[in-house]
Amino acid sequence: MEEAKASGSFSNSFILLHSATIVTMDPHCRVFKNGAIVVQNDRITAIGQSPHILHEYSSLCDQIVDLHGRILLPGFINTHVHTSQQLARGIADDVDLMTWLHGRIWPYESNMSEEDSYISTLLCGIELIHSGVTCFAEAGGQHVPGMARAVELLGLRACLSQSTMDSGEGLPASWGIRTTDQCIQSQKELYKKYHDTADGRIRIWLGIRQIMNSTDQLLLETRDTAKELKTGIHMHVAEIPYENKLVKDTRGVDHGTVTYLEKIEFLQENLLAAHSVWVNGTEIDFLSRAGVKVSHCPAAAMRMLGFAPVREMLDAGICVSLGTDGAPSNNRMSIVDEMYLASLLNKGREVYLNGATNPTALPAETVLKMVTINGAKSVLWDKEIGSLEIGKKADIIVVNPLSWTMAPFHDCISSLVYCMRTENIESVMCNGCWIMEDQRVLHVDEREVISMAKQAASELLSRAGIRIPDRMNVL
Repeated sequence: MEEAKASGSFSNSFILLHSATIVTMDPHCRVFKNGAIVVQNDRITAIGQSPHILHEYSSLCDQIVDLHGRILLPGFINTHVHTSQQLARGIADDVDLMTWLHGRIWPYESNMSEEDSYISTLLCGIELIHSGVTCFAEAGGQHVPGMARAVELLGLRACLSQSTMDSGEGLPASWGIRTTDQCIQSQKELYKKYHDTADGRIRIWLGIRQIMNSTDQLLLETRDTAKELKTGIHMHVAEIPYENKLVKDTRGVDHGTVTYLEKIEFLQENLLAAHSVWVNGTEIDFLSRAGVKVSHCPAAAMRMLGFAPVREMLDAGICVSLGTDGAPSNNRMSIVDEMYLASLLNKGREVYLNGATNPTALPAETVLKMVTINGAKSVLWDKEIGSLEIGKKADIIVVNPLSWTMAPFHDCISSLVYCMRTENIESVMCNGCWIMEDQRVLHVDEREVISMAKQAASELLSRAGIRIPDRMNVL
């Protein structure tokens, strides 16, 4: 594929979008029913009622767009996604966890090339953009350079991290020889080369795959290196009961992962803890007091992990955001689907816990915060993204509610969570540049990427020795 990188060079351009319902997600939760917004280069310079904005700014603008009642929102933020796993969609469905990990995912990841990672991230990025995502947190893959190349081309914003492990049973041979020093040094090199690149859209974080594959030395050096580099840490935390049991048995604590991480002072404000399903009340308090952020992945949790105590974490003041996880854990990379699932799942959990329904649990406005401003806080970027405010980056999505999926349109916020589907998202702007218009991703040829992905996935599974058994009588 010929690459023409998404350009962030500006010549003092002005774009005015008007006659829209603008859901700002600002601290006052303002919604402009007939709103307009002005984008100058990569930032928002004005927002308000359409008549006033048109009067003040029309003469300055290069592009004026009448949105005819569409909805403007901050770009959605997916805080836990494995972009390098997109080529593995469908290879690990309906199997137990150990088969999933040791028989499918680790052989797949350990046989990936940088080019595979690039193609996988392109394919994943296309789906993210179509679902309104402008920023994502990579949960950890093997080839960050390939990811960075794809992110720059697509025009997205991302916090990229390397999947880092220095111990544990069942690791592929090529992974098992890595020392702690090599793990830390490789991430420092990635930070030096890629952090704050692509017009500032790419940030490099440190990654810990999970505690079961980490020595104490790796945990502590990761904590200290992140502090030194002033960056974040992305880690899978308290995913399954076995994880907590292993930590109790081998590390001498009375509960599990979060308890141990608190003991060694690993819990910090820059930690993004993915899943955090198997935590007790004491551990929720540990997370809250430390300012740890949590990424809730409803579909993946229901498929493999369990019910995360999201309501309790929110009540404790923890910043909880939403993620899709990777394709082998979910298959759908739509954050729109996760919004719908998050609310319904956590309403249903109330019956499981208390024997009575609670339809008010996790209401629509809370879910919308989870994919916008809470997402921005989770990726440590909330001073620039996560809400539509003057001075912030112009990461904006355009939603068309005038279709059979959302009509009739009575309650804007409710409809965005319970009715909206991916196909309602028409256009996406990131960093002041359109990256999708009228449902067409602009910087890549989608059909070409799909073709590349089919070939790369077939060759990768062959190298990895992965064969998916037939489920029915295939003739």
